[in-house]
Amino acid sequence: MARMTKPRDLPEKICPCCNRPFRWRKKWARVWDEVRYCSDACRRARSTLNASKKSGTLS
Repeated sequence: MARMTKPRDLPEKICPCCNRPFRWRKKWARVWDEVRYCSDACRRARSTLNASKKSGTLS
């Protein structure tokens, strides 16, 4: 029987959008080095924020 990995032993990163920690997930196994955001919502919010910064319409 395979040993289960405890959640505390998984790698962790900090989301640059919400500044919350998020842990490795099996679906990210092949692209973990490329994962930057904890969720699609943060990824979309970040790209929207970057677009408004470039255009100078930051509220």
